[in-house]
Amino acid sequence: MSEFPVFMRHAANRIAASQQATPGGEGFVFDGVDGSQMAFWTCAQTAHSAPHVHDFDEYMLVVEGQYTLIINERRIVLGRGDEYVIDRGVPHSGEVLAGTRTIHGFGGQRANRDS
Repeated sequence: MSEFPVFMRHAANRIAASQQATPGGEGFVFDGVDGSQMAFWTCAQTAHSAPHVHDFDEYMLVVEGQYTLIINERRIVLGRGDEYVIDRGVPHSGEVLAGTRTIHGFGGQRANRDS
């Protein structure tokens, strides 16, 4: 499988471009009743994610490709099937290879949809 299923990529759930930390990324978001969110991203190009921080924990799973997470100048290479939890308040950035797909769980609201 080279992309997320169509039902997961419905236009109504597309993350607004202004909410994308990674250039060339396309994401879709789903909300939990507790305020948490799940997001599914596909990166069409090799790119760098801007440094950012959240007020909630983040769970990350690489479905396909490679994402290098950068925390405190430490480079953590994540490949297919690798998981990582980023604690709330920890500044992080990353580098993603073209074609990478990731799933993220957030303990709060991370992304807004296109209007």
